[in-house]
Amino acid sequence: TYTVCISQHSASLIPIHRINRMNWNYLVCFSILLGFNLSMLDAFIDGRHSTILTERRSSYLGRHKQHMFTGIVEEMGEVVSLEVDKEMTLWDGTAGKGTELTVKATKALEDAYLGCSISVNGVCLTATSLTATTFTVGLAPETMARTYFADLKDGEPLNLERASEVGGRNSGHFVQGHVDGTGTIIYKQPVGDSLVIRVKTSPDILAGIVPKGFIAVDGTSLTVVDVNRKESWFSFMLVEYTQKKIIIPDKPIGGKVNLEVDVLGKYSVNAIATTILPRIEALEARIVELEKMIANK
Repeated sequence: TYTVCISQHSASLIPIHRINRMNWNYLVCFSILLGFNLSMLDAFIDGRHSTILTERRSSYLGRHKQHMFTGIVEEMGEVVSLEVDKEMTLWDGTAGKGTELTVKATKALEDAYLGCSISVNGVCLTATSLTATTFTVGLAPETMARTYFADLKDGEPLNLERASEVGGRNSGHFVQGHVDGTGTIIYKQPVGDSLVIRVKTSPDILAGIVPKGFIAVDGTSLTVVDVNRKESWFSFMLVEYTQKKIIIPDKPIGGKVNLEVDVLGKYSVNAIATTILPRIEALEARIVELEKMIANK
């Protein structure tokens, strides 16, 4: 058996009385597919309920603005300062220490407000302070552990993107801004006016990367070219236009990049590991048991 938890607003969007008839794959993907690609659900539910879902989803999104990132970098900002162990007042009024990053920007500040989300090198961060030319964000311990932000230097360029409304135009892919870890550039080679780059990363991250799939590298939506699982690297190609708009081409061999695996890949890997493989292993064990019973007769 398996258990899923559906929030109150999700329950208002789907026909709950039919949940025992839905394909389990639909349940695995429901929470992410609902936000950005309703058409993919049609394979799992009939047309009548698909219409109901479309109407209720449109009504919900009309009342509640939902945001994501697309991996289309809007501008290159600049590190103003990175303050580690800064004295600050915590939520309960007590004194504590934290890390703050201040970034110089232009486009990212348009329509910005305190509490808004801005992608900085692929990391979804909350604006805690705004000026005419800068914004400041707090960096949690988890962010520092998953990224290379501890190595940022004053004046270093950064990929920036404002959050986009779910359901709007998306020229990249669904990027959460939840970085899985880092990779290291191990190869750079021009091919015509394009640039091929290989990035070495951990097997855990590589498990969710497939050729011609999506990958967010420093917040840039890119198409995976090749994957070498034996040597633990993947590659992508930057066209001439993109090279001028992002920070990746200027990084040297050995340079770090933030990586976010396509969310569908993460859910697929998790579904296989937690649901399919255990069932296959149980089935194989049962077959072995039956073979022994037959052999002993």
